[in-house]
Amino acid sequence: MKNPEIEVKPGKILFVYSKKKTSEIENKWIDVFCKNKQGANIKTYKWHIFSFEKYPAKDGTKALEEYFSRKSPEYIVLSNEGDLAIETDRLPEESNLSDYYVFPKNFAWTMAFTHEDGWLGPYFAKHKNYDLLNVNNEKTLRELKTKKIQIKIAKEKGWI
Repeated sequence: MKNPEIEVKPGKILFVYSKKKTSEIENKWIDVFCKNKQGANIKTYKWHIFSFEKYPAKDGTKALEEYFSRKSPEYIVLSNEGDLAIETDRLPEESNLSDYYVFPKNFAWTMAFTHEDGWLGPYFAKHKNYDLLNVNNEKTLRELKTKKIQIKIAKEKGWI
């Protein structure tokens, strides 16, 4: 099957992962969020882990509230089929994929968007070590902001 072209809005696609790396990302996502997959058919839809309540998650409006409050240095978007993964610079608000997952590189949390939106999903779940992982995300964001300020000052002074 040929990979579909992926679109995400807002933001831009920074990187399209190879099939091998996409498979590694998918396997890591499954390792983190699908430990107790007994009774949940994750081969069809990985988000069944949440709809079958095998991993704690918020759904619907509560999931969206959690999702839109997240900040990360970058975001990975993974197709449900596991055949396509991209990195984007902004928290995606929409995509042309019908079932997909958004999460930071360190898997601190995930958002599962489903084709059953409004009936089943979307789902928002946190990694079991969320607090530590989120601190790392926030630290990286602060460092990036400081670096951008330093570059701006250097440009204004004609140093670069």
